[in-house]
Amino acid sequence: MTTEERITKAETRIFKTVFPNTTNHYDTLFGGTAMHLMDEVAFITATRFTRKTMVTVSSDRIDFKKPIPAGTIIELVGKVQHIGNTSLKVLVEIYVEEMYSFEREKAITGTFTFVAIDKNKNPIKVMED
Repeated sequence: MTTEERITKAETRIFKTVFPNTTNHYDTLFGGTAMHLMDEVAFITATRFTRKTMVTVSSDRIDFKKPIPAGTIIELVGKVQHIGNTSLKVLVEIYVEEMYSFEREKAITGTFTFVAIDKNKNPIKVMED
């Protein structure tokens, strides 16, 4: 399988409903909850790409462009963005959809870096030669 095919097959999409228990005092999705969901999707994407033990080492930047109100549907999309020797970067985007219309907008974007590790927690190659 080519690297491009692996990247395509590793893309991860998860849908969630924004319920009141995940919102802040403004009735919008709590930022920490969004980051938690994004890290989870990024982890799944990284693991699906490498099929190795992966750990998060950083979140490079998370841009909150639009508030996500309670009572909406969100889609999280994870895509491998960059492949290094022992690490890779995953771009995660969150789209917000109103439940009763076809409107959809990108609300949050973030990049997460993962490292592949062995059973002794030492870095290993993301891809075999």
